Amino acid sequence: MGSKNKLKRFQENETFSNVIQPSREEIVSGFPLKGKWNTHFKNDNPIVLELGCGKGEYTVGLAKRFPKKNFIGIDIKGARFWKGAKIAIEENLPNVTFIRTQIELVDYIFGEQEVSEIWITFPDPQIKYKRTKHRMTNQEFLKRYKRVLEPNGTVNLKTDSEFMHGYTLGLLHGLGLEVVYANHDVYKNEGSPKEVLEIQTFYENQYLEKGKPITFIRFKVN
Repeated sequence: MGSKNKLKRFQENETFSNVIQPSREEIVSGFPLKGKWNTHFKNDNPIVLELGCGKGEYTVGLAKRFPKKNFIGIDIKGARFWKGAKIAIEENLPNVTFIRTQIELVDYIFGEQEVSEIWITFPDPQIKYKRTKHRMTNQEFLKRYKRVLEPNGTVNLKTDSEFMHGYTLGLLHGLGLEVVYANHDVYKNEGSPKEVLEIQTFYENQYLEKGKPITFIRFKVN
């Protein structure tokens, strides 16, 4: 994407009513919507997050399928989720919002037990050991998710990385956390939820063209 296109998308994001772009300082000093997201959506429906949402395919796709839930996509790259935000406005989806910020600030943005479900779709597996702290299912991230998730809330990990799939399963078992469902090839093995099969991201389509298996885990952190 050229710099002119990025700039245009950044400028357009500023005009979107479903995009929030707080500074890091605004978030860590006391984010006004923390614990009060029902006032933003003007309802008490469950809140679902897509972390590292990219173009927002899951945020928008899930919002269409579950209109009685609110969906928030979080990513630091606003030029990417611009597409999802634009689609949500064009298709009049009031249950969609995007936040431009770092994922590690999730527990500064949401109050305790304010979130019902989390989706992590095709994150960078951060394979090198020195990158472990950036891996989105590492123990520190799981602690953050636990703070914001309601007691029976779930985390969904969809990835093409066998390493990420295996690492996460091993960590969950080691911590004694509940694995609700796991599938190492969702398009060959039956049993995956419909939304796992019916919603595909930009990157997922590229992986499928290369014949890479897509894996999925649904688990709890409480």
